[in-house]
Amino acid sequence: MIKKKYLLFIIIITLINIALPINIKAETVKEFEESVAKYTKELENKKENIARNNKEIEEIKKKIQSIEKEIEKSQEEIELLQDEIDEANEEINKKTEESKAIIEYYQVSNGENAYLEYAFGADNITDMIYRLSVVEQLTEYNDKIMKELEELIKENEKRQANLKAKKQELKILEENLEEEKKQIQTDTEKIKETMPAIIDQINAAKKNVEYYKSLGCGETEDIQKCQYRIEQARLAAEAKKRQQQVSGSVPSTNGFFRPIESGYITQGYSGYGGHLGVDISSSNKTIPIYPIASGQIFFKGRDSYGALVIKIRHNYNGRYIYSTYAHMSKFGNVSQGQMVTANTWLGNMGNTGYSFGSHLHLEITNCDWNPGGGCTWGQYQRNTINPFRLISLPSRWNNR
Repeated sequence: MIKKKYLLFIIIITLINIALPINIKAETVKEFEESVAKYTKELENKKENIARNNKEIEEIKKKIQSIEKEIEKSQEEIELLQDEIDEANEEINKKTEESKAIIEYYQVSNGENAYLEYAFGADNITDMIYRLSVVEQLTEYNDKIMKELEELIKENEKRQANLKAKKQELKILEENLEEEKKQIQTDTEKIKETMPAIIDQINAAKKNVEYYKSLGCGETEDIQKCQYRIEQARLAAEAKKRQQQVSGSVPSTNGFFRPIESGYITQGYSGYGGHLGVDISSSNKTIPIYPIASGQIFFKGRDSYGALVIKIRHNYNGRYIYSTYAHMSKFGNVSQGQMVTANTWLGNMGNTGYSFGSHLHLEITNCDWNPGGGCTWGQYQRNTINPFRLISLPSRWNNR
């Protein structure tokens, strides 16, 4: 009986851990300010590294262009060489036939003594001299044709060897091209989906410090709790002033919906150091996108790589969580700061920014690196939530 109770306790604890998001580490204004200073210094160093890396990528791109030109030139040379070989083969065939015709002319049915019989069959000395001259010319012409034939065959063999070498050279060039493309692809893949540019990270981190100081959070107070408390109090006061209910605050979230009506998963969540969200696509590549729950639009705009992005702040179990919708083709009629429900049209699926096909990149986090989100980009990555823990996402679906 005790074993059963113990087992039930373990199951309940496990279910709680699965159902609830990861708790963000408590951070005070002072600690956050210190981490921002350290983080800014690290990012400045990374900026220099990225600049060097970008220079290397540009060099690789130039090298790829050079290889492509060499491949194009080699292909043209191969085509010209093949034409020369074809023409030479025709000439060889022609010379061969011509030589055979001459031989047949003075040897057919006459045996090997055809020259002598022809020369000594003259009626007088003048005719004999003439006949000897004809025989000599035929012999010389035949020798010339045979020599030209031999040279053509040798030249053609040389061309064939050259063609083989050119094809081998082309193969090596194409292999080098693939290797260079792999290298640039590896470098490019280091850029994460929705990853902000270094300068944006630095500016946002500094603004976060200013924001929490402006809120009046104490130096030793948890900034997440401070932000939630102060904003809720402000919104409640505004609602009271207007003699309304607290409808201006971020609506409390009780359930989560799929962001599109029908779709399928193209890439799963792997967390810090990997894929920070899930990629979702659909047979309709411009399908409408909706919030996973009610909340307030925290950010609307383009990321550092040109993707159309919307971020929503949700009130979940007495704290804020954030959902990110990236790579949209267009925005809906929504604006930053607007309250939305799970049925508000945010925009349409697309392929903007760092993307290789129409899809929605969905992230859920305990904080956000943008001003007012309460963390740096490094902390943001560590505080992502697996969307599968909050939303039912089968491999394919046809309803929200």
